[in-house]
Amino acid sequence: MTNYPFSRRIGLFLGPLLFIGLQVFSFELISKNADTVLATAIWMIVWWITEAVSISVTALLPLLLFPLFKVMPMAEVGANYGSPIIFLFFGGFVLALALEKVNLHKRIALTIIKLTGTTPNKVILGFMLATAFMSMWISNTASTVVMLPIALSVINLLINDKDGFTKQDKNFALSVMLGIAFSANAGGIATIIGTPPNSVLIGLLENEYHIEISFLNWLVMGLPFSAILVAIIYFILIKMFPNKGLVFAASKSLINDELRQLGKISPKEKQVLYTFAVIVFLWIFRTLINHIFPNLGLTDTIISILGAIALFAVPHRLRQGDFILQWQDTKNLAWGVLILFGGGLALAKGMSSTGIVDMVATAISDSNISIILTASLLIILMLFMTELMSNVALTAVLAPVVAGIAIGLDIPILYLLIPVTIASSCAFMLPMATPPNAIVFASGFVKVHQMARVGIILNLISVGLLILMFQFVLPLIF
Repeated sequence: MTNYPFSRRIGLFLGPLLFIGLQVFSFELISKNADTVLATAIWMIVWWITEAVSISVTALLPLLLFPLFKVMPMAEVGANYGSPIIFLFFGGFVLALALEKVNLHKRIALTIIKLTGTTPNKVILGFMLATAFMSMWISNTASTVVMLPIALSVINLLINDKDGFTKQDKNFALSVMLGIAFSANAGGIATIIGTPPNSVLIGLLENEYHIEISFLNWLVMGLPFSAILVAIIYFILIKMFPNKGLVFAASKSLINDELRQLGKISPKEKQVLYTFAVIVFLWIFRTLINHIFPNLGLTDTIISILGAIALFAVPHRLRQGDFILQWQDTKNLAWGVLILFGGGLALAKGMSSTGIVDMVATAISDSNISIILTASLLIILMLFMTELMSNVALTAVLAPVVAGIAIGLDIPILYLLIPVTIASSCAFMLPMATPPNAIVFASGFVKVHQMARVGIILNLISVGLLILMFQFVLPLIF
C-alpha cells in the first residue's frame, strides 16, 4: 500500500477545520447562507487541491452541507446531480465504452496513422491526429492509453536497430510521446463531450442562465481551435526536437501488422460504427431536424440517451440474446466524473442563489477595469492553475465567478466563460496537470524539464489564441 502523503494528511483535516472556523467566526459577507456556501467552496478547494480524498467524493459535500445548514433543501441540491447535461455526458461515456469494447477506437487510430504516412515526421503527425480525433469522442485518458503501446512498439524499432538509440531516435521518441499527450488535451476541446470542463460549462449555462449551446455550435468554434492547436504543437515539436536523417522502413509493416491482428472489421464494430455515425449526425443536424419536425423537440441529451439505450437494447444476434453492451460493462464507466459535474453545478447554484455571483458582478462593474485585461488575466489564471489541480474541479469553482465578472463588465457571459473554460484544457507544462501528461511521463522517454520547456511555450501560445477568440471569434458565432 502506498504512503498517504503529508500534504494530503494536512488537507484532510484543514478542509473541515476551515469550514467549522468560518461557521463559528461568521463574518456575514452577504448573508449567513452565503458564508456557508463560501465555507463549503473553501473546504472543497482544499480537498481538491491536496486530493486528500477522491475529487468525486469532495463533490458530494454540497449534498451534505447545503441541506444541513439550510442553504437549500435536499431536493433542490440533488437536482443538480441529475441535471440533463449529466445525462448528455452519460450517453457520451456509454458511446465511448462501446467503441473501446469492440476495439473500434484502436482500428480508427491505426488507420489514421497508416493514412498519414511513415516518414518520422509523418508518423508523429499520424499519432497526433489519431489521438486528437479519438479524444473528441472518448476520454483523453483512454485515447492516450490506446496510443501508448502502439507508439512504444514504433520506438522499440529504433532502440533495437543497428545504430542503437541515437540523439535523433530520442528526439523522435520524445516528439511522439509529447505529441500524444498534448493532442489528447487539445482534441477534447473540439466537442461538448470531449472533455469534462466543457460539460461543466454547458451545465452551468443551462441551469443558471437558460442559455443552450448545441453540439454543432460548439463544434463550429471548438474544432478549428483544436485543429490550430494540434498544428502548432506539431510544428513546435519537430522544430524543437529535430530528427533529421532518421529512417525506419519497418514502422509501416508494424502498423500493418497491428491492423492485421485486429482482422477484418467485425459485425459488432460495424454496428457500433453505424450507431456512432447516426448519433453524431443527429447532434450536428438537430436544429434542422427540429425545424422540419417542430413537435419533435430533440435535444443533445435526448440524442445521447437514444445512443446509449440503442447500444444496450438493439440486439446484435437476437436468438442468442447478444447485445453490444451489457449493464456489467458500465463498471468501467467514469461514474465519479458524473458526480463531479453534479457537485460543480450544486456549488454554482449555491453561489448564485445566495448572491455571491451578484456581489462579484457589482464589485467588477464599480471598478472600471479594462475588459480585455480582465479577460486576459482570467484566462492566464485558469490555464496556469490547472497545471496544479483538476481542471474539472477548477472549472466548477471558477465558472460561476467568471459569469459574475462578465455580468459586471456588461458583456455576454459566453464571451468570457468559453475561453476561460477552454483554458482549463490547455495544461501542457507538468506531468501532474492532466492524465495524458502523466501517462506519457511514466513511459520514461520524457523528462520533466523537457515537458516544461515545450509546455510553457504552448501555454503562452494558448493564452494568445484564447484572447483572440474572446476578442474576434466569439462575437461572430454567438
